[in-house]
Amino acid sequence: MKTLQDRSLRRGGFTLMEMLVVLGIIVLLVAIVTPRMLGQQKKADIKAAQTQIKMLQKALQLYSLDMKEFPTTEQGLAALVSCPADISEAAAARWDGPYVEGGELPKDPWGNDYQYEYPPVNGTSGFPDIWSYGPDGIDGTEDDICSWTGSSSTDGAAPPE
Repeated sequence: MKTLQDRSLRRGGFTLMEMLVVLGIIVLLVAIVTPRMLGQQKKADIKAAQTQIKMLQKALQLYSLDMKEFPTTEQGLAALVSCPADISEAAAARWDGPYVEGGELPKDPWGNDYQYEYPPVNGTSGFPDIWSYGPDGIDGTEDDICSWTGSSSTDGAAPPE
């Protein structure tokens, strides 16, 4: 007859084989789940950039209602935050900003500034061009997020240099 002490000695821990099987299962799960989560993050970042571009377009519309024109390329999106220095006193009196919430221009989801061009080069509506360099941070590539397409510029239309 075996004693209680003998039984507790045999059940003291896991075997090396059991540990390797559990470790293999964990690695397999991580290998399956991680790429899917990373893909979702990329989609979320692209959606966030598209939403921020739309928000900047709305702010530009408010600016143009007050100022009777869009900011020039040289004035850039900074005109939404502070009154441009190169305008007349009468125009400066009409400036009613900041036109963006929080009084700061947002960065794109990858930490870069949004780009701005007016008069537009790519847009056909007369509305200023606004774009993000996208995930790669390089201008003129297929992953740029552009106001004139509403999404990534997969049609080969590169933003202005």
